[in-house]
Amino acid sequence: MIQRYTRPEMGRIWSEENGFQKWLDVEILAAEGLAELGKVPKAAIARIRKRARFDLKRIREIEAEVKHEIIAFLSSVAEFIGDDARYLHVGMTSSDVMDTALAIIASSLEKFAVEVRHLQRTEVQEAEEPFTAGQKGSSAMPHKRNPILSENVSGLARLMRGYAMAAMENVPLWHERDISHSSVERVIAPDATIALDFMLRRMTYVLGNLCVYPENMKRNLEKSGGTVFSEKVLLALVGKGIARDVAYRMVQRHALKVGKEGGDLKRELMADGKIRRYLSPRDIEAIWGVKHHLTNVDVIFRRAFQ
Repeated sequence: MIQRYTRPEMGRIWSEENGFQKWLDVEILAAEGLAELGKVPKAAIARIRKRARFDLKRIREIEAEVKHEIIAFLSSVAEFIGDDARYLHVGMTSSDVMDTALAIIASSLEKFAVEVRHLQRTEVQEAEEPFTAGQKGSSAMPHKRNPILSENVSGLARLMRGYAMAAMENVPLWHERDISHSSVERVIAPDATIALDFMLRRMTYVLGNLCVYPENMKRNLEKSGGTVFSEKVLLALVGKGIARDVAYRMVQRHALKVGKEGGDLKRELMADGKIRRYLSPRDIEAIWGVKHHLTNVDVIFRRAFQ
């Protein structure tokens, strides 16, 4: 992953030294498991833990000869541990040490990012990314406040899906153990985790500092002439015993007219004698308003963050 998207914390995780350290951790844990089964002396585990280390320069020297990174790594470790090194990597192969697992978190992040990008459009403008003092948007149009943070997340999500495809291609291996997947994982594992870390931090910042404009939300709702409430009218009619298809067409006629010619759906419904036989003015008035749609907002948030 390029330096631009690599936070220092993730850079350290994917450093060469930390990679070998994780391999060593896995090897020691595997040996401890064998000791629990009585296949490795427990005294040897104590000695291994005390002496286990490696030398990066020595690993590369050995690798230049043997042309196998895991073997070079184990050889370097053995030079520190001594005879007890024979208890490492027992019954294992390189894949057992190196294999990692991928995710679809990036696509969920992109879903949030795309919504922010839409809400920030000039003709919508219901919410937008934080725009700091002195920040500039378009290089040509001073009025623009481009959603660059969310656009960046959308772009990285495309890379992540590409990594997922590469990981799927890694599944079919000859005799379940060829090493053709290794070169792929060396690229996609650090790149994917670093990119995902960057995306998570970026969207956390965007959503935590999101600028929200309730007055614009209200204005946009009112632009529809009340047609956004057509579903509730439909359900109210069905609740009065009218067949769904019949109720649908009763409401659709007015909704399409308002959408095409303008006007107000509530007023159209009030003037429709057939609808009024089932819904009183009070019933129709009760349908209008967004309170119903917000009823479970707090419940949803509690469920998500518990």
